Amino acid sequence: MTRVTLDSNVYISALVFGGKPKRLLDLAAEGVIISSVSRPILEEVKRVLLTKFLWSDDRVQEALSTIHAITEYVSPTEALAVVKEDPDDDRILEAAVAGLSEVIVTGDAGLLSLARFHRASIMTVSQALARFDRETS
Repeated sequence: MTRVTLDSNVYISALVFGGKPKRLLDLAAEGVIISSVSRPILEEVKRVLLTKFLWSDDRVQEALSTIHAITEYVSPTEALAVVKEDPDDDRILEAAVAGLSEVIVTGDAGLLSLARFHRASIMTVSQALARFDRETS
């Protein structure tokens, strides 16, 4: 089973728009992948759903409960400073390191430009789905 860290933008896209990002959440729920999440990622998801998409507190709490149910919570112990242009991206890398992730899934150009970090390949949702499809077929 592949260990994965999803960027907050993937969770948000899955929850708001569905589609391919939602399929990644489904794979986590089905136990096909193990997805790690940290408090900073959850806080970013919460903030964006509340402020940008104007979700109610109850709806956000329901979404966070769903994420908690299908992910493995990790507490990063190492503070990283890798992505100078956007230090918030370092929170994704920290979660990936703490979760021993093999794949980081993101739509963020800054993270994608790294291509790899520690043991993890950094890829788009489509790239990740193609990989997981190959692995499970």
